Amino acid sequence: MTTPRAAGAPRRPVTIRDVAAAADVSPKTVSNVVNAYVHVHPDTRRRVQEVIDALGYRPSAVGRQLRSGRTGMVALAVPTIAAPYFADLAAHVAARARERGLVLAVEQTDGQLEREREVAEGRPVRFADGLIFSPLEMPDAELAAPHPDTALVLIGEHAGADVPVDTVGIDSTGVARLAVEHLVAAGRTRIAFLGWKDVTHNTARQRLAGYRAALEAAGLPHDPGLVPHVADWTSHDGHDATTALLAARPDVDAVFAADDQMALGAMAALRAAGRRVPEDVAVVGVDDVAGGRYASPSLSTVAIDRAFIAEQALALLVSRLEDPSLPPRRVQTPYRLVVRESSGS
Repeated sequence: MTTPRAAGAPRRPVTIRDVAAAADVSPKTVSNVVNAYVHVHPDTRRRVQEVIDALGYRPSAVGRQLRSGRTGMVALAVPTIAAPYFADLAAHVAARARERGLVLAVEQTDGQLEREREVAEGRPVRFADGLIFSPLEMPDAELAAPHPDTALVLIGEHAGADVPVDTVGIDSTGVARLAVEHLVAAGRTRIAFLGWKDVTHNTARQRLAGYRAALEAAGLPHDPGLVPHVADWTSHDGHDATTALLAARPDVDAVFAADDQMALGAMAALRAAGRRVPEDVAVVGVDDVAGGRYASPSLSTVAIDRAFIAEQALALLVSRLEDPSLPPRRVQTPYRLVVRESSGS
């Protein structure tokens, strides 16, 4: 039975033993949960975390750092947090990190090679124990270089299969092929691709390759005139590229955009030109961002499981911190076609 605290008496700090008693586990198990050790059963971890939250237990950051030699901080480095895809991904990673008692720092590289090199070398995130990294421009040879000071997990399309680094990959060739196959099945034969830039990256290359593979499998020619250049992957650039495309190729009957932001811009350009979506031109994007679900017409897309990326990346990172000798692991992210109004659902 809990002894009532005298009125006005200072509240005794909650200890690790209080948490252990309330959760019916040992203090060592509580310590393992607090320090994000991987060898804790998920049900036990959940129960202990619920007690920690209920009692308001706050472990001593200084003591934990001295014992483990770690800061309890992990970093996420992405090209931009302005893009809905990366903003949503960062939210998922932050939530999963918090469940493990970790603090998340987010770094924006702007997709610039020098900034990516700085991040990989640990300069902007030097206090982080580990890094979840989505590079755009760094070559495989640099990504494969040893990273002895900071545990590293790569996410996305940006590392070749032979890069010896833990990776949560995305099969962007398959993503694009799925989208274009859907358009072909709907009877579209003059399908444009939005997403090719003069200085491009692995995501654009892979999505163009998937686009071309789907056309080839359907016996449709690859027409360079249906692949306009874009300045960047934004709604504005999708709008401008589609406006130029309609002037040059008014016969286009479908648009596959390499991300939903460009797809939404394309639909705005089609509407301004008096072209009906999907009756005249069908549109499919990639990412399943919230804006596409509530657009009019609603946007068909290929959804990439960002919650899966966050969970798997953190699991790989924590296990790498526990055992740096583990061989490199590679996990592929699930994706699925979401058919909505813009492609004729």
